[in-house]
Amino acid sequence: MKKEEKILMTPEGFLALEEELNDLRENQRPKVISALKEARALGDLSENAEYDTAKNEQGRIEARIKEIEYKLEHSEIMEGSKDTVSVGSTVKIKYVEDGEEEEYKIVGSLEADPFENKISNESPIGNAIFGKKVGDVIEVTSPNGSYKIEIIGIN
Repeated sequence: MKKEEKILMTPEGFLALEEELNDLRENQRPKVISALKEARALGDLSENAEYDTAKNEQGRIEARIKEIEYKLEHSEIMEGSKDTVSVGSTVKIKYVEDGEEEEYKIVGSLEADPFENKISNESPIGNAIFGKKVGDVIEVTSPNGSYKIEIIGIN
């Protein structure tokens, strides 16, 4: 028997997916159904670009709905901890070599956004610090080489 897949998410990430699902079901799906009806009314479907476009959009919407439903069904919401680094934690680190400090929110892979300092628990830094505590010095192995960081705060 295959192990059930769990998708780690923060409460914010879960809520964002729920909101997208509601928008797809309540707004976008009815719009595309309406567009399909209008395109059918134009007559010959074999050379009807409006119909083809609406049909493709319907397929995209339905596929995204199924994808989100799967993710929500298999998600595990993580609140974060102030004692150890986990999904949902905001972590302040210091690079040992140059003393530079950074702050990251550890999120599941679906929510990762490096431009907002949200890193996945599966990223090199996220994976290395997962389960660690304030004061721990960890060696991070990345595609660009290894370096050491110290955890200086967890929120």
